[in-house]
Amino acid sequence: MKPINYDGKVFKSILNQGGGDVDSETIFFYHQKDNYLWGHYEGGSVAVGVLMGQVGPDGTLQFTYWHYNLSGELKSGTCHSTAKFNAGVLHLHEKWRWTSGAKGAGTSIIQEIKKE
Repeated sequence: MKPINYDGKVFKSILNQGGGDVDSETIFFYHQKDNYLWGHYEGGSVAVGVLMGQVGPDGTLQFTYWHYNLSGELKSGTCHSTAKFNAGVLHLHEKWRWTSGAKGAGTSIIQEIKKE
């Protein structure tokens, strides 16, 4: 697979299982320099969130995230994302787990929002 550059990509949550705060109204904004990834996200049950991690040579992502939900709770976790294309649209299949503020783990899928 051709290397993926995540800089400037925008994603929307389409599936979240396992008790996470992210929902269909949560939007993610990604940035990349070399193999460093960072971003922010907000919407739905998430008031504001940030993430930081690394991009693997195969396009996988490994990052840590922190966010405040609408109840004012600060939560953090780790996530491993695998890139897959469906009908030419980039999807990130994620396995995440809480590290602070909540317990448990889950899976989610976020889909790239194409710019008009």
